[in-house]
Amino acid sequence: MTLRDAKIGDTVRVKKLTGEGATKRRIMDMGITKGVEVYIRKVAPLGDPVEVTVRGYELSIRKADAEMIEVEGVR
Repeated sequence: MTLRDAKIGDTVRVKKLTGEGATKRRIMDMGITKGVEVYIRKVAPLGDPVEVTVRGYELSIRKADAEMIEVEGVR
């Protein structure tokens, strides 16, 4: 499952970051790293971008970037 597949209101944990180079580095610089929990706040009407809460701050992520973030549900 990727971050793009997560539903509004879900809290997920990052398992793996796919992608390469500058894109992967940018995602990591935003605080999205392996093991961190991400709360899905809302999704724009056309699905892009996705608004999430990471490490106590709100962040908007493009669909293409959200597809590079593999996650698992948190219970």
